[in-house]
Amino acid sequence: MDPLISRRALNRATLERQHLLRRTDRSVAEVVEHLGGLQAQTPHTWYTGLWSRIAGFRPADAADLLLSRELVRIALQRSTIHLVTARDCLAMRPLLQPVTERMTRTTFGKRLAGVDLDELAAAGRALLEAKPMTFAELGRALAERWPDADPHALGQGVRCFVPLVQVPPRGVWGRSGPVAHTSAESWIGYDVPPMTPAELVRRYLAAFGPASVQDVQTWSGLTRLAEVVEPMDLIRLRDEAGRTLYDLPDAPRPGPDVPAPVRLMYDFDNLFLSYADRSRTITETGAAVLQSFMGTNIVPRVILVDGVTAGEWTVTRAKGVSTLNVHQWEPIKVLDEVEEEGRRLLEFLAPGDRHDVTVLDGPSKR
Repeated sequence: MDPLISRRALNRATLERQHLLRRTDRSVAEVVEHLGGLQAQTPHTWYTGLWSRIAGFRPADAADLLLSRELVRIALQRSTIHLVTARDCLAMRPLLQPVTERMTRTTFGKRLAGVDLDELAAAGRALLEAKPMTFAELGRALAERWPDADPHALGQGVRCFVPLVQVPPRGVWGRSGPVAHTSAESWIGYDVPPMTPAELVRRYLAAFGPASVQDVQTWSGLTRLAEVVEPMDLIRLRDEAGRTLYDLPDAPRPGPDVPAPVRLMYDFDNLFLSYADRSRTITETGAAVLQSFMGTNIVPRVILVDGVTAGEWTVTRAKGVSTLNVHQWEPIKVLDEVEEEGRRLLEFLAPGDRHDVTVLDGPSKR
């Protein structure tokens, strides 16, 4: 029988690989690549995800890499915008292309009936490589050639078949800009061999393992990965529910009693989105609260205490004072540690303001 790994030990292994047991001195690019990217459909909240993981992190450390094209934001896992290195962008996108195609055909297939998709991709690529455009601008330009088609669907069809990066200043800390796109190939300017499915699985396990096949599929959006995972040189464990978990033989698996510090997570942190079974970090109370936010267009920014969900945080600003609001989902015994981490976060988010922390009971208003 495969060795048992307890939920708490699973939690500590995950936090270790996510650089959440202690902040790392690794570079921003190294951390982003190790994590397989950060979900980043919001322009700036992912900066907090790097702050939680990297010692001495400054916004410019990532913003400068966006401007130099060493980091990019592109649709990858689950066809969702991720912050990745340029190298991973080029290597991962061909492998994850079926995910984007599946989701695009499901949503826009009927609205693209009668449009030659190869011609659409070529026309869209030419337009976007001549000048970065928003999808609205792209749709209007394409509608001149396909006047009977839905302009929005035309733009999304190009997004499906042409790897598109969001160009700065979108995503640059302290700046704003249109959600304009160009092709990844023209923006990055070099080629990288596509990643194999086994390489993707290893990358996932290095940052998220131990994990099940279903977990890898949830993170990536790919299917039928059992045929990839099972022949690989991996160790097998079983969790408390009897599920088979796979892991890299030399990956760190600290003991269950290793301390886990308070961490304030950003709204789309992959720690919570990359598993079919999220119980390694999300308690039953936390799962119920998160479920209650479904359909509200609000994604809570979770507080981890002893490695698991204990509440959420919000920030309000008035008259030069930034206040971090701690919303307890259940009583937090180490509120002093939460407040200390909250003040450190305010120094990062609003260095020019005066700072305060308040503690509230129950989830934030929806």
